[in-house]
Amino acid sequence: MSTFPQPDPKDRPARLTVGVVGAGRVGPALAAALQLAGHRPVAVSGVSDASRRRAALLLPDVPLLSPAQVLERSDLVLLTVPDDALPGLVEGLAETGAIRPGQLLVHTSGRYGARVLDPALRAGALPLALHPAMTFTGTPVDVQRLAGCSFGVTAPEQLRLAAEALVIEMGGEPEWIAEESRPLYHAALALGANHLVTLVAESMELLRTAGVEAPDRMLGPLLGAALDNALRSGDAALTGPVARGDAGTVAAHVAELRNHAPGTVAGYLAMARATADRALAHGLLKPELAEDLLGVLADGATLPDDGSDR
Repeated sequence: MSTFPQPDPKDRPARLTVGVVGAGRVGPALAAALQLAGHRPVAVSGVSDASRRRAALLLPDVPLLSPAQVLERSDLVLLTVPDDALPGLVEGLAETGAIRPGQLLVHTSGRYGARVLDPALRAGALPLALHPAMTFTGTPVDVQRLAGCSFGVTAPEQLRLAAEALVIEMGGEPEWIAEESRPLYHAALALGANHLVTLVAESMELLRTAGVEAPDRMLGPLLGAALDNALRSGDAALTGPVARGDAGTVAAHVAELRNHAPGTVAGYLAMARATADRALAHGLLKPELAEDLLGVLADGATLPDDGSDR
């Protein structure tokens, strides 16, 4: 349950008709959450079979229409398309006269703030950028995960209360992000969440190669503890051979990875160097051990990828 202070009733948006343009994993879930808060989804657009299935699952009985028809029916429109498609979509909707004055136009891109909606603003729309800091599956579990989820919020100052109220109604907690900080904000989330999936998947593959039958069960408690420690203690939670300065162990790791999973070597070296830098800066890695360790990492980066372990 959200712990963010609830807005005064006078600051809550009126019950709205809600439309979704782009039935990916995010839009239908947000519309379903708004429906639980009393708003009324009335239209959704989707092109692929997968998007149509998601819409049918999360928004049953809501008709599938063209984007222009969605805007025609909706007080609040969720633009939940890929980042690169968003500017062109907004410009196209504005040029064709699909946007109505006073219409709330919400995009969920992490990369962009409210400025990408300037063509809609000139057409009289009310622009909001509401980005949920959550990974989505395209299933009903997403609606439950919105409870307590932080949203990166960017909007004109006069719309700030309305933006925050909508987030709270979806079960989330608004976090104000300045327009110029949106790309950095989004990069930080991608660095933590998207790359985490890659790291975990690679780790599970390596454990299977090493003969571990249930790598998920082995990694679950370890990674859960590591994440909890990192969130609580930051760099003080660093452990392992790099933080200890065990150059020989790191060299053995690089050799094994070259033999069994050469595609993981570059990522291992990059993360090891970043870990060494942070451990040094925070006094965890002794300077007298760092020289040998950094030498191993430099040598590992220049070794020919020929499967040899030197």
